Amino acid sequence: MNCDNNDKFIRQLYKTITAIENEEDCKLFFDDLCTNKEIEQMAQRLQAAKLLKQGLTYNQVIEQTDISSATLSRVSRALQYGEGYKKFTDR
Repeated sequence: MNCDNNDKFIRQLYKTITAIENEEDCKLFFDDLCTNKEIEQMAQRLQAAKLLKQGLTYNQVIEQTDISSATLSRVSRALQYGEGYKKFTDR
């Protein structure tokens, strides 16, 4: 797949996600799009970001979420330097 198509497909994915109107439809969509493990991992990352924002230590977050230290490090970097977690973890 070339880069132009990849970008187009990614934009289509974002548009589809933003068109979802309720939690039930969101679940239906993600159940078809992702494996259960992928959904669990995304939820785990979101929870880890929330806990880090609350001031918990890495060890406390790992204990509460069972997230790997490598993934937690990535979440922490995204929380520190990115915008998405900052914007949406308060919801």
